[in-house]
Amino acid sequence: MARGGYTYIMTNKARGVLYIGVTADLVARLLQHRNGTGSIFCKKYGLTQLVLAEHHDDISFAIAREKALKAWKREWKIRLIEESNPDWRDISDLIL
Repeated sequence: MARGGYTYIMTNKARGVLYIGVTADLVARLLQHRNGTGSIFCKKYGLTQLVLAEHHDDISFAIAREKALKAWKREWKIRLIEESNPDWRDISDLIL
Protein backbone atom coordinates (compact mmCIF):
# COMPACT_ATOMS: atom_id res chain seq x y z
CA MET A 1 0.00 0.00 0.00
CA ALA A 2 1.38 3.42 -0.99
CA ARG A 3 1.81 6.10 1.65
CA GLY A 4 0.74 9.63 1.11
CA GLY A 5 3.02 12.63 1.08
CA TYR A 6 3.29 16.38 0.87
CA THR A 7 4.91 18.94 -1.35
CA TYR A 8 5.67 22.18 0.42
CA ILE A 9 7.29 25.57 -0.04
CA MET A 10 9.40 27.31 2.60
CA THR A 11 10.62 30.91 2.57
CA ASN A 12 12.28 33.51 4.77
CA LYS A 13 9.94 36.41 3.88
CA ALA A 14 7.24 37.37 1.39
CA ARG A 15 8.61 36.92 -2.12
CA GLY A 16 11.94 35.89 -0.63
CA VAL A 17 14.05 32.82 -1.25
CA LEU A 18 11.94 29.74 -2.02
CA TYR A 19 12.58 26.09 -1.18
CA ILE A 20 10.40 23.33 -2.57
CA GLY A 21 10.43 20.00 -0.79
CA VAL A 22 8.64 16.68 -0.49
CA THR A 23 8.05 14.55 2.59
CA ALA A 24 5.88 11.78 3.97
CA ASP A 25 5.83 13.44 7.43
CA LEU A 26 5.27 17.19 7.19
CA VAL A 27 5.33 17.85 10.94
CA ALA A 28 8.69 16.12 11.40
CA ARG A 29 10.14 17.85 8.34
CA LEU A 30 9.03 21.30 9.51
CA LEU A 31 10.65 20.69 12.89
CA GLN A 32 13.86 19.66 11.12
CA HIS A 33 13.86 22.87 9.09
CA ARG A 34 13.21 24.94 12.22
CA ASN A 35 16.07 23.21 14.04
CA GLY A 36 18.45 23.77 11.12
CA THR A 37 18.73 20.07 10.27
CA GLY A 38 16.17 19.90 7.43
CA SER A 39 18.43 21.00 4.60
CA ILE A 40 21.65 22.94 4.21
CA PHE A 41 19.88 25.31 1.80
CA CYS A 42 17.11 26.16 4.28
CA LYS A 43 19.62 26.65 7.08
CA LYS A 44 21.86 28.88 4.93
CA TYR A 45 19.01 31.21 3.94
CA GLY A 46 16.96 31.04 7.15
CA LEU A 47 13.94 29.44 5.52
CA THR A 48 11.62 28.68 8.42
CA GLN A 49 8.24 29.88 7.15
CA LEU A 50 5.89 27.37 5.53
CA VAL A 51 3.82 29.21 2.94
CA LEU A 52 2.33 26.33 0.94
CA ALA A 53 1.61 22.66 1.58
CA GLU A 54 -0.16 20.22 -0.71
CA HIS A 55 -1.24 16.73 0.40
CA HIS A 56 -1.05 13.82 -2.03
CA ASP A 57 -2.60 10.40 -1.44
CA ASP A 58 0.45 8.66 -2.89
CA ILE A 59 4.08 9.64 -2.22
CA SER A 60 4.92 9.06 -5.88
CA PHE A 61 2.46 11.84 -6.82
CA ALA A 62 4.11 14.12 -4.26
CA ILE A 63 7.54 13.41 -5.74
CA ALA A 64 6.27 14.08 -9.26
CA ARG A 65 4.67 17.34 -8.13
CA GLU A 66 7.91 18.45 -6.42
CA LYS A 67 9.87 17.84 -9.63
CA ALA A 68 7.28 19.74 -11.66
CA LEU A 69 7.25 22.72 -9.26
CA LYS A 70 11.03 22.92 -9.25
CA ALA A 71 10.92 23.25 -13.05
CA TRP A 72 8.44 26.14 -12.90
CA LYS A 73 9.42 29.76 -13.41
CA ARG A 74 9.73 31.77 -10.20
CA GLU A 75 6.72 33.96 -11.04
CA TRP A 76 4.54 30.84 -11.43
CA LYS A 77 5.60 29.66 -7.98
CA ILE A 78 4.81 33.06 -6.50
CA ARG A 79 1.38 33.06 -8.16
CA LEU A 80 0.67 29.57 -6.80
CA ILE A 81 1.53 30.69 -3.25
CA GLU A 82 -0.45 33.93 -3.51
CA GLU A 83 -3.57 32.14 -4.80
CA SER A 84 -3.97 30.36 -1.45
CA ASN A 85 -1.83 32.55 0.83
CA PRO A 86 -1.82 36.15 -0.48
CA ASP A 87 -0.26 37.53 2.71
CA TRP A 88 2.55 34.97 2.73
CA ARG A 89 1.50 33.95 6.25
CA ASP A 90 3.47 31.19 7.93
CA ILE A 91 0.93 28.34 7.87
CA SER A 92 3.00 25.97 9.99
CA ASP A 93 0.79 26.82 12.99
CA LEU A 94 -2.01 24.98 11.14
CA ILE A 95 0.15 21.86 11.01
CA LEU A 96 2.31 21.87 14.14
